[in-house]
Amino acid sequence: MTTHLEELRKRLIIAGGSWLAAFFASYGFAEPMFRWVAGPVRAALPAQGSLVFLTATEPFFTYLKLAALAGLLAALPVILWQLWLFVAPGLYAHEKRLGLTFVVSGCCCFGAGAYFGFRYVFPTIFAVLIRFGLGAGGVTPMLSMDAYLGLAIKMLLAFGVVFELPVVISLLARMGVVDPPWLRRNRKYMLIVAFVFGALVTPGPDVISQCSVAIPFVLLYEVGILGARIFGRTRQVPGAGSAGPEQASIATGA
Repeated sequence: MTTHLEELRKRLIIAGGSWLAAFFASYGFAEPMFRWVAGPVRAALPAQGSLVFLTATEPFFTYLKLAALAGLLAALPVILWQLWLFVAPGLYAHEKRLGLTFVVSGCCCFGAGAYFGFRYVFPTIFAVLIRFGLGAGGVTPMLSMDAYLGLAIKMLLAFGVVFELPVVISLLARMGVVDPPWLRRNRKYMLIVAFVFGALVTPGPDVISQCSVAIPFVLLYEVGILGARIFGRTRQVPGAGSAGPEQASIATGA
């Protein structure tokens, strides 16, 4: 038990140190990064609208949060590799060879999810919400820097996590934890989870926002089932051991 705790401590220190180093490196570029991240909401704002800060310290803490997110994304390969090194000793030799594939595919899927959310979903969601707010008439939208970034970070992380679904399912199937029949039987529950998750991470109660997360979730779950068919192995039925000598003789006709 002590050995496992020491190993966990070592992996957490390396992962946290890489994140901290990437955070300090990213802070010097926080202002141009914020201008880039604020692109979707600026495009959705009318001519008289703007992003504002409500307290003197808001820009400083906003840039800190953005640098922390950028540092997390930059350190993600190291973090995933440390996670793999922690769980790898409990795997078989052929499963340990999946380490590099897990890290590369995990980083690519997370990046693809964040890009999909930022490039295609953000402009639609903010355009709908701002148009709805302007419907009252006589209202000028002035959005807080910190509030916008907090929402953007939550949604970027949500899309990144959702796009990790095929990788996680394929890895669990490879380890024998799940298999395609089990995944298909629980498809209806995952549909509920998808829309609940979409309702929790999106900014408003509108259907468009929730579906923008739930639909990719459902589609990627199906991709995960396909991945489980390709990369998975047969699950062991609990309580069922290997066939004894007599059973083996009967099965072979001896």
